[in-house]
Amino acid sequence: MKQKYFDPNLKIFSLSSNRPLAEKIADEVGVELGKLSVDRFSDGEIQINIEESIRGDNVYIIQSTSAPVNDNLMELLIMIDALRRASAKTINVVMPYYGYARQDRKARSREPITAKLVANMLQNSGVDRVIALDLHAAQIQGFFDIPVDHLMGAPLLADYFIKQGVAKDAVVISPDHGGVVRARALAEFLKAPIAIIDKRRPKANVAKIMHIIGNVQGKKCIMIDDMIDTAGTITLGSKALMEAGATEVYASCTHAVLSGPAIERLEDSPIKEVVVTDSIQLPKEKQIAKIKQVSVAPLIADAIKRINENRPVSPLFKNLFDKVSKE
Repeated sequence: MKQKYFDPNLKIFSLSSNRPLAEKIADEVGVELGKLSVDRFSDGEIQINIEESIRGDNVYIIQSTSAPVNDNLMELLIMIDALRRASAKTINVVMPYYGYARQDRKARSREPITAKLVANMLQNSGVDRVIALDLHAAQIQGFFDIPVDHLMGAPLLADYFIKQGVAKDAVVISPDHGGVVRARALAEFLKAPIAIIDKRRPKANVAKIMHIIGNVQGKKCIMIDDMIDTAGTITLGSKALMEAGATEVYASCTHAVLSGPAIERLEDSPIKEVVVTDSIQLPKEKQIAKIKQVSVAPLIADAIKRINENRPVSPLFKNLFDKVSKE
């Protein structure tokens, strides 16, 4: 553990979705994870027991609402209720991955806006603050009427590529028009130009590459997205980039969802490395040689300490930018 944190009223608890990340975060902060048991009744209902007093404490819950999404979300809501009834001073939810974030608007008639529904559920259950990492759409912050701290994974990914020597002669690739802002952020860290893959998506999880906007001839291409789910977009894009004259293709994202045929597609693709964070815990069958993980624990831990000490979170990004720029 790092040096012990000075505030005895700061408590960090881990639920089931990503305990290894929670342990790293607690270690970076300098506290022990709170004592907690998560069990199930015989019919599958979730039972949570907080095994220490949290009266008057500032509590931070680490829980990604990744697969199984509904179980992890329900577990989080039950934990929030338990904390509120046990007289926690503040309840702060740390969501390295915010599930249902892709349903952030009505794309067709009679569709739900499930990202807003999840925000309502969290807020109405008694949450005081949400700390999220690379939301699928930045406007989700506005779905809440409580403070939302939105952290960025791009500096961590940039740091990896710089240390691996990939940034030289690189082009950052946005896999679609909607990801241009994200690509520009990474490109700024790497001091690289950007290119865009123009694609059409006829239905969910199905993408068709159209053409590439920008010059990738003789370049190392770094594709960036907030998440890789079935890997259809990223693998089709990698093939198009190689056909357009790229020398190497790397893929990167904050959230490695990797559902369905994703691992097989990545293995069979021309992608050299897939660089992801540990916002979602990867089971052993998904830990293939091509996938490299960087940890978001130091970033989240620093944010927790700043929030707990009523210091601004925004300097985090300036500090990260300065660090990466010097390398």
